[in-house]
Amino acid sequence: MLYRLLAWLLRTATRVFFRQIEVVGLEHVPTDRAVIFAGNHPNSLIDPVLIITTCGRKVHFAAKDTLFKGRVMRAILGGLGAVPIKRRDDHGEGSTDNQAAFAAMFDVLGRGDAIGIFPEGLSHDESQLARLKTGAARLALGAAHKSGREIAIVPCGLTFIHPKRFRSRVLVQYGPALTVTPAIADSPDEVRTVTDEIGAGLRRLTINAPDWDTVRALDVVRRLYQPHEVSIEDRVELARRFNAYYGAVAADPRVIELMSRVRAYQDKLDELGVSDRELARDLSKLEVLARVVRHVVLVAFWLPLTLPGAPLHLPPLALARYGSALSPRKDVIATTKLVLGLGLVSLAYAAAISLLWWAWGFWWALAAAIVLPLSGWATLRVLDRVRLVRRGAGVLFRRLRFRREVASLRGERARLVAEVIATVDALRPPDVEPLFASNERESMHARSDADLDDEISRRDARKDRE
Repeated sequence: MLYRLLAWLLRTATRVFFRQIEVVGLEHVPTDRAVIFAGNHPNSLIDPVLIITTCGRKVHFAAKDTLFKGRVMRAILGGLGAVPIKRRDDHGEGSTDNQAAFAAMFDVLGRGDAIGIFPEGLSHDESQLARLKTGAARLALGAAHKSGREIAIVPCGLTFIHPKRFRSRVLVQYGPALTVTPAIADSPDEVRTVTDEIGAGLRRLTINAPDWDTVRALDVVRRLYQPHEVSIEDRVELARRFNAYYGAVAADPRVIELMSRVRAYQDKLDELGVSDRELARDLSKLEVLARVVRHVVLVAFWLPLTLPGAPLHLPPLALARYGSALSPRKDVIATTKLVLGLGLVSLAYAAAISLLWWAWGFWWALAAAIVLPLSGWATLRVLDRVRLVRRGAGVLFRRLRFRREVASLRGERARLVAEVIATVDALRPPDVEPLFASNERESMHARSDADLDDEISRRDARKDRE
């Protein structure tokens, strides 16, 4: 009962913190046998929370024992069935006897339940997976031999669009399960083999590049290549492919020239404060204004509903927006915001409801328990619409102030789209199927630059008259 209550609370918190959580691959999660969920670890405590709230199984996570020191965290982790693990990074050599922890996890798997583990060990904000530790493989092999049952290892890929930002988006992917049977020898060689298989499974679900500059440049290539509207899953898969295959073609003269042009294009966007999304959508000033007005109307509709809970919601919202300075490391910024925000809201709600009950009785307290969450939901709606109003107003301002520069950049973007499509088609490995079917943009690279410039000029003139 306590686990279900905590899981529900965490699910609600993540649905508030993230604007969209897309879950893919649940068909790969076995429901009839023991499972080890092995995930990448880019975002601290948010990573296990996302697996707990999306996988459909009760998951006992291995957590570093230092998290169990505080009473509140010890109660929460205990309620979630977490198993404390001693790490050399925290205790040094010779102080990391985890026999009791492994015995507890063997017992969980022996019952046919699920364990969660992050083979990278530490949470980090690097541009690629860290070297995997062997704990997941040793756990699977040991449990298979002790229980005499098959153990499934399900790779979990967690990809955050903006890892530190409130109301961002995240993709949770579950890959095909690896099966460890009692027939496999529990030996150092097999431990390394299983660890390598886990690493391969994780790389198929995550974006890996040598540095963030490469990730950023290839993300521009991805945006130029993909259709206008794609799912988070397709977006991440395309980015993963580009980063995975880039190393094999980076020395090709065509790729070198293209990446130089792409970086120059992004620099121009940065100088003007324009996003590639704005150029791609290519809306007229009238269309942008209509969208801004529509979002303003919706803000006006939802705004009165935010007022009852505004004094309680404003401090957590300010923390979510400006709380980065409170975090000791970059990879725990989102966790800090989520944990402190959830704590502030919970305490504020409890205090308000208790005060109303004491002052005016049960029915006022019950009304507050209903109205405050509704007011919080309306506040999120207002925040999302305000963000869209600000974005639309910025687009309209830049269309008016940088008219010629935006028109020139739009022409450069169209030529880059054609070049990217042609280069990807020429260099794509023959055994890799295209992620997207042919679309109307592919015909653009067959036109001459002069024809393209004329068409763009005519279109811009028409939009300006509107």
